[in-house]
Amino acid sequence: MCSFVRVKTLGALVGAGVAVWLALAGWGLPDARPLREKNPTLTALMEQRAAEAGEKGLKARRRQTWVPLSAIARSAVAAVVVSEDAAFYQHSGVDEVELKKALGEAWQKRSLGRGASTITQQLAKNLWLSTDRSVLRKLKELVLAKRLEAALSKTRILTLYLNVVEWGDGVYGIEAAAEEHFGVHAAELTPAQGAMLAAMLPSPRTRLPRLKPRVLHRTALRVLERLASVGRLDPIAAGNARLQLDAFFGLTSTADANAPEDELEDSGAETKG
Repeated sequence: MCSFVRVKTLGALVGAGVAVWLALAGWGLPDARPLREKNPTLTALMEQRAAEAGEKGLKARRRQTWVPLSAIARSAVAAVVVSEDAAFYQHSGVDEVELKKALGEAWQKRSLGRGASTITQQLAKNLWLSTDRSVLRKLKELVLAKRLEAALSKTRILTLYLNVVEWGDGVYGIEAAAEEHFGVHAAELTPAQGAMLAAMLPSPRTRLPRLKPRVLHRTALRVLERLASVGRLDPIAAGNARLQLDAFFGLTSTADANAPEDELEDSGAETKG
């Protein structure tokens, strides 16, 4: 009990400290207002990947096609939201409850763990920051997430995110991802395909069908379960999507549901933290 109270207290203290920092910080960080009308031509993540490729003597691959939210299958959009940030439409850029919990645990372990990043925070990181896991980067991410929410509508934030997020080596945005992995346009994605794309996001360069089939299969099944539980897929559509997943991977939902966790462990994941 004492340990629990200590972690809870630390989480509250850290949360209060973050609130003060957010109130005072922000100078020198990018302005989100130009994104109301203008799509970014390059992101910090793209620049980072180009630098990484250059260090290896390679040319960075980049595949990206911008599309409006209306040109993306609704089930695919819903899959990403329920998987990455179920409270997206309720919070103002930062999930305060999850953040305090994550920071309290990080304080206890003396390291920044995974998770607690909203879609808005992930967008801020992709657009302007690096993928390092430092506390300073995380604090900047929080400030920028607040700026994004203050300047842009939820629809615009989601549109930007779905067009810049990484979905494989040199693959950015859901249109490029749909073409790369399934040979279709984003508007043509089936519920099963949308669930697979959502399942890739925690580790977009390694959690791929050819590399992590069982992890991806099982995670996509969970995404479909969430979609059904919140009424975004009716029972018949959910059943058909499960069958399509099984056929795609050559696996069965029942077998994967009963598989030991260590058989499906996704080691080395690039998390959204």
